[in-house]
Amino acid sequence: MQRLFAIAALTWKAAFRFRLFWVLAALLLGSVVVLPLILKDDQTARGFIQLLLTYNLTVITTLLGFSTLWLACGTLARDIEECQMQMVAVKPISRWQIWLGKWIGLVGLNAALLVLSGGSVYGLLMFRSGKLPEAEQKILRNEIFVARATIREPIPDVEATVDRIFKDRLQKTPVPVSEHETLRNTIREQFKAGIQIVPPDYRRRWEIDLGLRKNFLSDKPLFIRSRFYAAQTNATGTYLGEWQVGLPEKTRTWTTFKSQAADAFYEFPIPPGLWDENGKLTINFLNRNNSALLFPIEDGFEILYREGGFGLNYVRGLGIILCWLGLLAALGLAAASFLSFPVAAFFSGTLLFVAMSGNTLSNVVSEGGILGADHETGAINNSWVDMLLIPIFKGMLQLINLVQGFSPVDALSTGRSITWGQLGLAFTQIVLLMGGLLAVAGILVFTRRELATAQGTS
Repeated sequence: MQRLFAIAALTWKAAFRFRLFWVLAALLLGSVVVLPLILKDDQTARGFIQLLLTYNLTVITTLLGFSTLWLACGTLARDIEECQMQMVAVKPISRWQIWLGKWIGLVGLNAALLVLSGGSVYGLLMFRSGKLPEAEQKILRNEIFVARATIREPIPDVEATVDRIFKDRLQKTPVPVSEHETLRNTIREQFKAGIQIVPPDYRRRWEIDLGLRKNFLSDKPLFIRSRFYAAQTNATGTYLGEWQVGLPEKTRTWTTFKSQAADAFYEFPIPPGLWDENGKLTINFLNRNNSALLFPIEDGFEILYREGGFGLNYVRGLGIILCWLGLLAALGLAAASFLSFPVAAFFSGTLLFVAMSGNTLSNVVSEGGILGADHETGAINNSWVDMLLIPIFKGMLQLINLVQGFSPVDALSTGRSITWGQLGLAFTQIVLLMGGLLAVAGILVFTRRELATAQGTS
């Protein structure tokens, strides 16, 4: 450990010697403190959070992310190219210790900058929030400066249902093998439409099982958060819905009318204690429009309740951001283990761009090919390119999904709870699993690399 920390200390000294730490600190403080002080929000809770929390944390993550990638590539590749690594490698220290020591130094550097910038954002939030109108401060306290957990209706197993209906259809009416995939897609869309679509003057019901939570939520307000898509756009751009919470003759009921824009999350409070003795909360939505509305299965409806405070939730959110920075440090060092500085920076940046294009890869895989399905026949356009790339894209998506499911900025901006379990899972999947794979690959290559040969060919 003494050797690891010695290399980490050298990494810190290099960052201070080249004034990188102070430049990054100045950029961060200027971006997340000075600029928001100059800009004025619209005096609403949402506008306030958009400017001081969402914007600031996004800027912090972006600046530290790219600087981490650049510094990780440079600190190892430059040491090799400038013959400094040859002087270190002849000392009684293993190369894996050099590699890991540099990673620890980079993570420690990011942690210090994250504490500095994150602490400044938190102080700015507390200072500026007191200048909002009282009504908007109440929204902040109840909806954002909290840690709220989510309860959803269980998502049905769509694929299992599709398989069952598909087999029944084949038994009743044989279908050519070439049309099986088209039939499956048709069944899937019909099944999902029956769950998600609410026609005009029809009712959609959600049943939420609170379980043991009913014992400590009896005097606390809950929040409905919903989003839908409209089949047709109307003149106003908003759609009226009647919400009824509770079951007549079984529980107290509460009814309200809400106008909501399509393709946007909308949130409003409901009174506590509207569930039955078993903790089941029933919510009905009546579509009062001339257009059908579609509530997505994944995030169309959920119940939010207060679980904790904002301060500790904010710290856990910064912890997830640090996990991401640790992964980027491992990526940059792995690339620099066998490439020169410019090539390593380009290579690692390209991998980061591919990872950020997960939605595009997912669409290609779901459509069965790069060209997708034929618009007239619905058949999949299979080619040798698709046969080669689709399995690769599926493997890439599995790796990307391991680390992409953690979004602390969105969670903090909407008052969502980031639990210790989520932080632990983020550390396990992002740092230990993905970062560990990169570290093993980088260390193996760096251990076997001929340093003198690399210098001679430069």
